[in-house]
Amino acid sequence: MSGHSKFANIKHKKEKNDAAKGKIFTILGREIAVAVKEGGPDPNNNFKLATVIQKAKAANMPNDTIERGIKKASGGGSDVNYEHVTYEGYGPGGTAIIVEALTDNKNRTAANVRSAFTKGSGSIGTQGCVSFMFDEKGQIIIDKEECELDADTLMEKALDAGADDFSEEDDSFEILTSPDAFEAVNKAFVEAGIPMASAEVTMIPQNYVEVTDPENVKLLTRILDLLDEDDDVQNVYTNWDD
Repeated sequence: MSGHSKFANIKHKKEKNDAAKGKIFTILGREIAVAVKEGGPDPNNNFKLATVIQKAKAANMPNDTIERGIKKASGGGSDVNYEHVTYEGYGPGGTAIIVEALTDNKNRTAANVRSAFTKGSGSIGTQGCVSFMFDEKGQIIIDKEECELDADTLMEKALDAGADDFSEEDDSFEILTSPDAFEAVNKAFVEAGIPMASAEVTMIPQNYVEVTDPENVKLLTRILDLLDEDDDVQNVYTNWDD
């Protein structure tokens, strides 16, 4: 695993997100729409929607905006339908990149993603070309400053709920679960009132790649920035040890 603080990475992402709340709210709005259409408008009976609402509140999305999104999605009609699409490819310095998007126009999204890779001297590969280098895991990050529980108590609660692994860093705790166990562990923490800086099913690299050449760092950053600016792109995973 990377030696970097996972919570520091979370904070870094949030800072970037704060500078582009329009994009974040667009992404969350799409996730709410898909979650409602797939599982209904009641978060008590739709864990996917409950998780998106949790993310939306963490991003300071207003409650009335969340509620409007749920009502709009549950109203049916001729609303836009979004599709999940995933792209895999290679970045400079031997890095691997996975891009998850939610789009109403796959041709547009594919062109934009391909352009981002090309401008950073990367290349799109076939499905499965790099995903085998990652493990799909439920991941919960807890900020020590926000949590009153000590490590032993928190670890016991996590493992009792079905978590696979618990680790402690200087500023945070990390809990890992299987994708199937994530709902139960997340629910246990919510019911216990434990504040979570981040809670999601994510792709975690099995090994990290260090990029030392300054030009490769510049190009790789270019790819990631372009992907981050695309409203269709929901998540980007990379094994770059930045």
